[in-house]
Amino acid sequence: MRHREDKWEDRSNKRFIFGVILIAVGVILILQKLNLIPWDLADLLISWQMLLIAIGAISLAGGNRTGGAILILLGAFFLVPEIIHIPHEILKIKWPLVLVIIGLVLLFRNRTTFREVHDQDQTLFTGSNSTTINSFDDFVIFGGRELFITSQSLVGGKATAIFGGIEYDLRQAKLSPNGAVIDCASVFGGCGFKIPMDWNVRNEVTTVFGAFSDKRGPNYNQTYFDPAKTLVIKGVSIFGGVEIKHF
Repeated sequence: MRHREDKWEDRSNKRFIFGVILIAVGVILILQKLNLIPWDLADLLISWQMLLIAIGAISLAGGNRTGGAILILLGAFFLVPEIIHIPHEILKIKWPLVLVIIGLVLLFRNRTTFREVHDQDQTLFTGSNSTTINSFDDFVIFGGRELFITSQSLVGGKATAIFGGIEYDLRQAKLSPNGAVIDCASVFGGCGFKIPMDWNVRNEVTTVFGAFSDKRGPNYNQTYFDPAKTLVIKGVSIFGGVEIKHF
């Protein structure tokens, strides 16, 4: 019941923020047409940088802290040179600075804690690349990794793929009574999840030149979903992808 209330609260927050953004854009356009604000200021307020900040704010309102923070920081980073003069020497290193910003967000992201694990069985079988842990935290860069998770009370985890890929096989796993939340971050990489057909997936991934896709096949829409089997996938995908499949 609590999970359902949180879900509706997230949606309400998103609608509220989106409504405020639409009103602000409309007011700016009206003032611009009436010549009450300078054209250059209106162009600045209605720009792709402000769009990134707006999408980030909506993501934060929905509980997607990683994606929201990255988008807001990137939007603000590229907005500053439009407001004040930045020396050419600093502009030359703007793209490395972007990597630093994303890296800092990912570092602070590791402080996020997951819900309490009720099942204390934390046995890890590294030889078969199979694990019965109820939560996970994996990081891959310039490489790939495949994991088979057989937890009988999965609460969620973190998956970070940078210039690489991670694939999880969750078909033998069972979700905790409250469902599970997986926080993904794919930067020029991808995260894949093989899950049972009767799991309900809630997509809260923020994509920037990326994609989220559910490829569970033609019988996917005909499958009965148990409300207790809800997997929430959140995070950010920048020039990357997050994929759901069954095989």
